[in-house]
Amino acid sequence: MNIKHISTFFFKFIITFLIFGFQTKAQKVETGIDVLQKSNYELLNGKTVGVITNPTGVNKDLVSTIDLLYQAKNVSVKALFSPEHGIRGDHAAGAKVGTYVDKKTKLTVYSLYGTNKKPNAEMLKGLDALIYDIQDIGVRSYTYISTMGLAMEACAENNLELIILDRPNPIGGYKIEGGLVEPDYISFVSQFPIPYVYGLTCGELAYFLNEEGLLNNGKKCKLSIVKMKGWQRNMLFTDTQLPWVPTSPHIPNSRSALHYAASGILGELYTISIGVGYTQPFELFAAEWINADKLAEHLNALNLPGLIFRPVHYKPYYSVSKSKMIHGVQVHFTNVHKAPLSLIQFYVLQECSKLHPDKNVFELCESSRLNMFDKVCGTNKIRKEFSKNFSVKDIENLWNQPARDFEKNSRKYWLY
Repeated sequence: MNIKHISTFFFKFIITFLIFGFQTKAQKVETGIDVLQKSNYELLNGKTVGVITNPTGVNKDLVSTIDLLYQAKNVSVKALFSPEHGIRGDHAAGAKVGTYVDKKTKLTVYSLYGTNKKPNAEMLKGLDALIYDIQDIGVRSYTYISTMGLAMEACAENNLELIILDRPNPIGGYKIEGGLVEPDYISFVSQFPIPYVYGLTCGELAYFLNEEGLLNNGKKCKLSIVKMKGWQRNMLFTDTQLPWVPTSPHIPNSRSALHYAASGILGELYTISIGVGYTQPFELFAAEWINADKLAEHLNALNLPGLIFRPVHYKPYYSVSKSKMIHGVQVHFTNVHKAPLSLIQFYVLQECSKLHPDKNVFELCESSRLNMFDKVCGTNKIRKEFSKNFSVKDIENLWNQPARDFEKNSRKYWLY
């Protein structure tokens, strides 16, 4: 074999290794519904159930959990329960929805994002169990986990079983950030005293809430969790090889979940665009008065781990600064595991204050938005302390110490 043939052989070997080596190394994850389906729904034999789900409740082949269970011969599905955005994703964010009938199955759909956020006894009549199958994004203010927790309370109060079909936390199982919710700030966007980024799957979170006595009056529900197979705590959603179904209109891909954690709190003020209303929701920070180049330069000079900021200019199609040319930065992750996700928005405010001291975002917004900002933070202490000097250092311990304590306490509820 001459030199040319040897070179060709090794070139082909390297290419083959790169293609197939990484494929075999990649982890295939089965969600709770996949595991349940493989067992021929054994856990549900002879049970009459209600299903809390939405378009994200699908198996690996993107078949709806509703349809799978409705067609299963050994399962009786009597009712459906809809979180925000509707059972089939046909309702806008924040839209209050009443009881209606699912066109496909003809089953009654009870809204849990309208007059009732918790299932009542009439809705649960005749059921043995509620099944919960919704893809979450790992951030406390995203309302699906509030729906889950209130469903747990309803099951405890009405002697029903709650069955969680577990799914990955798209941010992974090690990223935990933010303070706990104070009692006066409990709301549907901060339903339980957990960190802003909580590092648990929905099954683990349900386990935690149940055992820590955090449901209403400290009651416990009969809880069953159908665990995933193949999921590991260091996985981002892209590592799972699972298809992503948008969890809501502004979370079109799994990367959006990371960005939601980085900008969602600031977005509550409605003074700086975070990309909602443009093609990159939650990825951007921009306003008419921001100097994009200077802001990018300032933020990059901080050398924040896992992050690069790029100057951007755009016109939102709707929402904050609609049809106005605004300027700012796009957040790029170079290492999500190292990046201080939820503090990014506060670093942006810190540097904006240095560049534009006449623009106080807390004074530019309406008082009702300050209230929402505090609810999402779980306290007003973060805003009050930060606004004194617009310095992240002033809130770092207030923000991160409770998360460190939570991580130690929550480890005993890890299922993976």
